[in-house]
Amino acid sequence: MKNLAETKRLPIMAGLLIGGFIGMFSETALNIALAPLTTKLGVSTGTIQWLVIGYLLMVGILLPLSGLLTRWFTTRQLLIFALCDFIVGALIAALSSSFTFLFIGRLIQGVGTGILLPLIFLVALAIYPLEKRGAAMGLIGLVIMFAPAIGPTVAGLILGALSWQYIFWAMIPFLVIALVTTIIFTKNVMPITRPHVDALSICLSTIGFGGVVLGISLASDKGWTSPIVLGALVVGIVALFFFIRRQLKLPEPILNVKAFAHGGFSLGTGLVMIDFMIIMTSMYLLPIYWQKGLLVPVALTGMLMLPGGIINAVVSSISGRLYDSFGARMPAMLGFLVSIIGALMLFFGNADSSYLYVVFAHVILMIGAPLAMSPSQTHGLNALPQQLSADGSSIMNTLQQICGAIATALATSLLGVGEAASSAAGAAKVASGTRFGFALTVGLAVLGFLLTFALPRKQKA
Repeated sequence: MKNLAETKRLPIMAGLLIGGFIGMFSETALNIALAPLTTKLGVSTGTIQWLVIGYLLMVGILLPLSGLLTRWFTTRQLLIFALCDFIVGALIAALSSSFTFLFIGRLIQGVGTGILLPLIFLVALAIYPLEKRGAAMGLIGLVIMFAPAIGPTVAGLILGALSWQYIFWAMIPFLVIALVTTIIFTKNVMPITRPHVDALSICLSTIGFGGVVLGISLASDKGWTSPIVLGALVVGIVALFFFIRRQLKLPEPILNVKAFAHGGFSLGTGLVMIDFMIIMTSMYLLPIYWQKGLLVPVALTGMLMLPGGIINAVVSSISGRLYDSFGARMPAMLGFLVSIIGALMLFFGNADSSYLYVVFAHVILMIGAPLAMSPSQTHGLNALPQQLSADGSSIMNTLQQICGAIATALATSLLGVGEAASSAAGAAKVASGTRFGFALTVGLAVLGFLLTFALPRKQKA
């Protein structure tokens, strides 16, 4: 498949990229609408959070099983199912007038995203030769990084002019285009081996990853010491321990965790996790800072976040090509260094900061984070032999989603701590809270920068 001409590779990737974009867009687009939805649906803040928690839960459960699915079903079958599933979920959400049906729609969408995300990387690794993988990962980075960055902007504009249901209506035309493209162009890129399905491993995976995601997600609302949170985390971690132990012994594991024996993969995965946490903390805290710290209306909030989203897209599209030319070390190191500057600017913001200052800080952060993302992903996945590509993609995407949930929960906790510690009131109190949250963003950027020193100085042939 790697000898395909570029004109044939792009149509094969088109359906995956569009579907992946909508899946990642859906992760953050609803965040800006959660506050209005509590009033319109007549539910509490704790209840409305389940629209995010349920989505992440389904993604977290499906991602570890993606390697197994690609060995039982063709790429085309999986992609068609995932896109149809997402369309059904979006339709249910768009037509719903109650929390229950909206929640069901979100769960169905989570299934589609859980299948789509690892497929993007798997197909790219299969059809692009080694010397062009950086550019391919840059294209994928454009999807993975730009979609959650642009989500609040688009959702804010929709909420300013229309009802919240149109957030889901807007997804459907793109999903239909992706489905038609897939039916016409997509081919299978992995051998169908139909390995033995270990039911116990699937149960342990579901309980383990589901428990961890559930516990972390609930922590943002109930606190880290809540019995429900601690119970979910303990059950999840114990189940994951036995899951990993079983995978190491099985001749045909559900998820081959031996991928971590490759140092380059472990380092690349770690950098991707940190980078994604930087994105998720900023995407969670910025709308709160704009709306409650600077008292900006929801529609204008979306517009003020647009420059950062556009810059994110531009940098994502070129960062992979930098890997092809210079390897991972230089662009990743520079990316995290720039992220430190942007995160520090947001940290020093307050209730009196100018709009231009906050927009500029966001733009700088959106230069740094995508600059580090694609080279780190490519370095990690290139370190694996072909037979571990599916497992590596599943592991990287699973941990990325879990770390995204961790980052959001930690940012929420720090936001509350900052507000409680502040003697101010109103907007100044919220701005003080977001400063505590942005301290996490700064710390993550510094940690990522220090880890880049472990990357090889030159790209290996």
